[in-house]
Amino acid sequence: MADLNLTQAEADVLIAMVKHRLDTTEWDYPDFGGVISVPLVSIDRREQFLLDVRRGRIDLAKGTYQNRGRQVVVLVRLDFGGAPQRNPDGEEIGSPHLHVYREGFGDKWALTVPRNRFTNLGNLWQTLEEFMRFCNIVDTQIIRRGLFT
Repeated sequence: MADLNLTQAEADVLIAMVKHRLDTTEWDYPDFGGVISVPLVSIDRREQFLLDVRRGRIDLAKGTYQNRGRQVVVLVRLDFGGAPQRNPDGEEIGSPHLHVYREGFGDKWALTVPRNRFTNLGNLWQTLEEFMRFCNIVDTQIIRRGLFT
């Protein structure tokens, strides 16, 4: 079983690590209420990652883009179209918001989305591409664009 408690240094290294597709599978951007989990690996193939893409079932503008390391550790998650997030210190962060692994808290802490990295949150496809760049996923053509993206 993977260690769920990473040090901040370990998490930072995993987030910064370049990630490639595991194989040549082409994934379809999920339809309403759909989910895909795309397997990724580090260049040396020692670390495994997942890129999760979730779509809202009813609200088309609701979803989550997530990058996990070691199968279960959420390194980065972008939530959009949903409810605000209350951080452990009581501060409320509106939607959309970005979760970046924080030692001792995992993915429980949200930040305001950096607009210099995510430039058009109303465009789900562009936001996915920017999320992949933020997470250092270099194969951005692993997901095929759908009709409603």
